Amino acid sequence: MAKRIQFSQHGGPEVLQLVEFDPAPPGPGQVRVRNHAIGLNFIDTYYRSGLYPPPSLPSGLGTEGAGVVEAVGEGVGRLKVGDRVAYAGGPLGAYSDVHTLPEANLVKLPEALSFEQAAAVMLKGLTTQYLLKQTYAVQPGDFILFHAAAGGVGSLACQWAKALGARLIGTVSSAEKAERAKALGAWATIDYSHEDVAKRVLELTDGQKCAVVYDGVGANTWLTSLDCLRPRGLMVSFGNASGAVTGVNLGILSQKGSLYVTRPTLGTYANNAENTQAMADDLFGMIASGKVVVDIQQRYPLGEAAKAQTELTARHTVGSTVLLP
Repeated sequence: MAKRIQFSQHGGPEVLQLVEFDPAPPGPGQVRVRNHAIGLNFIDTYYRSGLYPPPSLPSGLGTEGAGVVEAVGEGVGRLKVGDRVAYAGGPLGAYSDVHTLPEANLVKLPEALSFEQAAAVMLKGLTTQYLLKQTYAVQPGDFILFHAAAGGVGSLACQWAKALGARLIGTVSSAEKAERAKALGAWATIDYSHEDVAKRVLELTDGQKCAVVYDGVGANTWLTSLDCLRPRGLMVSFGNASGAVTGVNLGILSQKGSLYVTRPTLGTYANNAENTQAMADDLFGMIASGKVVVDIQQRYPLGEAAKAQTELTARHTVGSTVLLP
């Protein structure tokens, strides 16, 4: 028997239960992974609370992990039993000793990376990869603005942008977070709690403004972000921590300089096995080179998933958190 975290009703961390289950053999095109480490992400709390309803209840939880292939279903050819793998896509159920998922959702994990590193970085790291390398191909010398630069994705973006030779200006909410973002490679920071972001961008760039703005905040920063872009600049709205951007008048894009805007998601970029593996290889290469460091600050046993989520939502965690089966 294996163990997993599941919930039978929506609510706070207290609804999470550690239960025993008998894992079914993988079906056609599926792979069963023996997890060695599991990633903890804020989106997990949305499924638990019901903000993002799972397909059915009771439900497993989590979409990110790393381990070893334990069994393969009919038609699986790219992976074999014993392979080291990592994943960042569904279905829900990563909070478990073993997890079964489509072969296409798995990437091969090089020996140079640990299971903990992979589980902590897959979701945020693949997001950073597509943002900086695909949605807009960041060039040396580019001025770019990244909101929440000390956060999960922002922490990786600071490091990766520096490696690309770009000048990342990061918005933060405190002096401590400004210090963290700079230590990670931000070229400059703006504390939005008492500074005018658009005005400071104008000053920092000598009036040029930014080639691209990466905005995972959403409603609260939409207009400010547009004001930070140079003519024909690109607004990348990739998240909605403060609420979704709605009711947009397209005319505002012409008024502010013939701007472009996109609302990307990871699934559109990591949309097949080949693309996902290529993105992961780029990410793993950055980590192996030391240009991007995975900062794991918390480790919890799988059975303490409720405690881990409580600490996460209370903002008591720093860097990445992993669960260990």
